[in-house]
Amino acid sequence: MTMRVVVDNGPGKGRRLRAPGSGLRAPGSRRLKPAAPAVTLRAAVAADAPQLHALVASHLEEGRLLPRTLDELTVHAPRFVVAVVGGDKPLGLSSSNGDRIVGCAELAPLSGSVAEVRSLVVGREARRKGLGMQMLDELGRRARREGFTRLCAFAHDPMFFVRLGFSIVPHTWMPEKIAHDCHSCPLFRNCGQYAVVLELRTFVGTSAGSGLRAPGSAASVGHG
Repeated sequence: MTMRVVVDNGPGKGRRLRAPGSGLRAPGSRRLKPAAPAVTLRAAVAADAPQLHALVASHLEEGRLLPRTLDELTVHAPRFVVAVVGGDKPLGLSSSNGDRIVGCAELAPLSGSVAEVRSLVVGREARRKGLGMQMLDELGRRARREGFTRLCAFAHDPMFFVRLGFSIVPHTWMPEKIAHDCHSCPLFRNCGQYAVVLELRTFVGTSAGSGLRAPGSAASVGHG
């Protein structure tokens, strides 16, 4: 039931006030903007595949991502780190629990010593918050833990990677990638991407203390 309060200001001067707790504002005050939702990093699981597929597919028109099939993403989901809104969930809980994926990146092994960063994408509404850098940072840490010595990527705009310590190299310096993917690519020998490489022995992380937390905790990603 809504309670109405009427103040008697004399004949004909009645004034209806809002119900208690309905948000009266002092004169001259401004309504506060709602806080930005928290963004967290976690490992992906197979249940995330539909959201991963939708995120990648929605950015194909930019011409910077290769298409991925839903079946492929379901199989390889554990390779991904994802940035989610509505997180604060234990590591490993899937997006079926209510969080929304706004960024992703995959660590794909090419050989026993070389891994590739693939499908690195941040949704348009979540850009300029450092998510790409922090996901790449986590993949670098994971690659070192798993024994890889070199991390590579192929990008139309290599400067994002160069700023984080990668070096631009000739494609022929990456025979693992050529053997694994390039020979079957329709753009082989006419590729518009740059090859970039990071020697993991020099990798120290791009944001101190970042990385996925242990189960039961969540890594908050800064909005600055």
